[in-house]
Amino acid sequence: MFDKVTEKDIKKMKDEIEHRKLVVRKEAIRDVQEARAHGDLSENFEYKAAKQFKNQNESRIRYLEKMIRTAQVIPEDSNDDEVGLNDQVTIYVPEDDEEEVYKIVTTVRANSTQGRISIDSPLGKALLHHKVGDTVRIKINENFEYDIIIRKIDKLKDDGTDELRKF
Repeated sequence: MFDKVTEKDIKKMKDEIEHRKLVVRKEAIRDVQEARAHGDLSENFEYKAAKQFKNQNESRIRYLEKMIRTAQVIPEDSNDDEVGLNDQVTIYVPEDDEEEVYKIVTTVRANSTQGRISIDSPLGKALLHHKVGDTVRIKINENFEYDIIIRKIDKLKDDGTDELRKF
């Protein structure tokens, strides 16, 4: 895996693991036991749903533990005048004559529908360490690339509100 994460990402993952082991696991086991008590398991939807939820919880715990074991911890800091982790960047795409705003985050917090792009995405990689006014070439693949212009960099602090990706 070797996802790039920060110390705060690791802490957030550990907190979720602890919650899932101490709270969610107990609830899931209790729900399975209650559903099992209702009789015939072959036609017991509650039992199947409870087992599925219990298994999903255990799978998420394993996933997070593996992420922590295999992660590459990176620093959050960057120069004040250049794009870094947790910065909100306003870019101009001349080809489309549009401005777009993105927050640069680690891979475990990326969510393009919410404007959070990973430092490992083509756009995220290209933007890192550039300054306002820079024209940056974004290479998608061997056949396609385009230019953008950095219009604004807002230095944001990681306040912990960006959710971790589910899987």
